[in-house]
Amino acid sequence: MRKIDEQAVEDIALGAALLGTGGGGDPYIGKLMAKQAIAEYGPVTLLSPDEVPEDALVVPSAMMGAPTVLVEKLMNGEELIRSFKGLENYLGKKIYATFPIEAGGVNSMIPFVVAARMGIPVIDADGMGRAFPELQMLTFHLAGLNATPMVLSDEKGNDIIFNTINNYFTENAARSAVVLMGGSATLSIYPMTGKDVKEHGVTGIVSFAEKIGKGIKESRKNGQNPIEVLQQLTGGFELFRGKVVDVLRKTEGGFNRGEAVIEGVESYKDETLVVEFQNENLIARKGGKILATTPDLICMVNLETCIPFTTEALKYGQRVLVLGIPCDPKFRTPKGIETVGPRYFKYDVDYVPIEELVKGDGK
Repeated sequence: MRKIDEQAVEDIALGAALLGTGGGGDPYIGKLMAKQAIAEYGPVTLLSPDEVPEDALVVPSAMMGAPTVLVEKLMNGEELIRSFKGLENYLGKKIYATFPIEAGGVNSMIPFVVAARMGIPVIDADGMGRAFPELQMLTFHLAGLNATPMVLSDEKGNDIIFNTINNYFTENAARSAVVLMGGSATLSIYPMTGKDVKEHGVTGIVSFAEKIGKGIKESRKNGQNPIEVLQQLTGGFELFRGKVVDVLRKTEGGFNRGEAVIEGVESYKDETLVVEFQNENLIARKGGKILATTPDLICMVNLETCIPFTTEALKYGQRVLVLGIPCDPKFRTPKGIETVGPRYFKYDVDYVPIEELVKGDGK
């Protein structure tokens, strides 16, 4: 147990922006909201999963929708509390704690806003260890937990309660509602017990994000190579260095879809990398060769500073390092690959762990 203050929020937001693999929403917006909530209501308690009573009711809090929309359609903060209290009222039981649904951008920050305002702790865990675009793409789904009952809220005052037959139906129904709500909304989802978090969550992810954020900042301050520090902290692999020469991006069906074309620099000169995304980066191809695929993490950072780029922030001329990081082992199971592997996203390729792809590439 420890307290999360405004400085810790800065570090967590930076690290989670990397783990979000380009998705999860604008980390700057979420960071401002979390810092404001902590300044007004005081520091938030961060609990390890082992500190949570096994029978306690715990609920992730998050934003759903296309990250590009969130840049212009800002949350007012009240919808976060309405969705959280709405689920609490529906269940007829007080929620003991909240936690991130994923490690990425604004969704790493929303639980701190809710926790500060509700006076409850945040659990050091999530359901992905990264970010994914759909509601069933969680370790909790892999374990057979239900996403519903769920409450979806928007800034206009609309609140919708979902009880669905399975988590795929939850995703499709909620996505349609989010489109009607203007492309983004907040939600409280996957109500579960403390025991469920301990057994099925990705534990320590908030602390891990904080460690990455601190490492990026301190390496620059101490004159270290931030790229080397980042690789050491994450166990990641350098996939490519280059300059963004084209970004094709559209908001479609509640998602931010597209691809980034990157021309190589330094030892990658005369080579081209294409990274395709659906909110999050999903596949990286160099010529006809695949360098990495979901569920492993494909992250893009500034080549000089190692500050992560989200997919909605990518633009022509940016110099980037593309980093590949192994995913949580839960997603390398047959059900995990079926749920979040490349074939689910309509890529006609089989999942190969990034360690093997990198070895074959010789870089």
